[in-house]
Amino acid sequence: MKGKRFVLAAVLACTAAVLAAAPVLAAETFLSIATGGTSGTYYPIGGAIAQAVSKSPAIQATAETGNASAANTNLIAKTEIEIAFVQNDVAFWAYTGQQMFTSPLTNLRAVASLYPEHVQLITTKDSAIKTLDDLKGKRVGIGAPGSGVQSDVLALFQVAGLKTDDMRAEFLDFGATTSRFKDNQIDAGFVVAGYPTASVMDLATTKDISLLSFSPEFLKKLGEAHPYFIQSTIPAGTYKGIDTDVTTPAVMAILITHDKVADDVVYEFVKTMFDNIADVHASHAKGREINLETALSGLTVPLHPGAEKFYKEKGMVK
Repeated sequence: MKGKRFVLAAVLACTAAVLAAAPVLAAETFLSIATGGTSGTYYPIGGAIAQAVSKSPAIQATAETGNASAANTNLIAKTEIEIAFVQNDVAFWAYTGQQMFTSPLTNLRAVASLYPEHVQLITTKDSAIKTLDDLKGKRVGIGAPGSGVQSDVLALFQVAGLKTDDMRAEFLDFGATTSRFKDNQIDAGFVVAGYPTASVMDLATTKDISLLSFSPEFLKKLGEAHPYFIQSTIPAGTYKGIDTDVTTPAVMAILITHDKVADDVVYEFVKTMFDNIADVHASHAKGREINLETALSGLTVPLHPGAEKFYKEKGMVK
């Protein structure tokens, strides 16, 4: 019996020595990713990114529905969530304390740039709306109150010399905008999202929709007044009945975090996302536009140190 106790003690001592010598693995970190409504593009792509990042043994990520850019930015600034989808224009306004933000939110940090989000001004084929000026007197969905869509629309109106009082403006999110079209309750509506947008695709199956194309002259003036806008194109065939390319402004969808998220967590998040980016590409047409080569394009807030470390390793940051 004494010999058995000696052997057991020796085994326990060896086990303790091995455990002491082994590296201690970090506990699994749970991250929430704020996306948008289920009718937009953030939600499905956010789910794909969460699944890709969760392939890391150190991270368990979950995509949450959200109220899009402005609300997501406030969640990040209050450290109530770890990662969020936002538009680069909204991030800029938040960091500098402009538009819907009454004071600068300087704890915002960039993780990655994703893809362009296009201004989609929806009308119907039989509509007389061919320019922004034609919105006068019409029923127009201009985005949810305080949203990035609303601020983008107001920027467009400012350049076009329009005011919301010139029309019957309705403050509607993506889903409400397309729902009102189905019920013939609005004449035009703005959506700012990556194409194809689920709610617009659904609308196109029941209505003969059209998308307004913006003139080169207007887009030049818009870019000069608001540099976060770029000129882009929604290709023909993106939606049923849209048979020609649509020239329109776009902003960039980006991922942000806050400065209290640990550097190693953000590093692992970015690394695992790009290591498994093929999964994101397979999830959604817009997901195919997310690539390491454009991960720093259009960022309007400082990089998080964890993300910066990853991009330095890739030779993208000095």
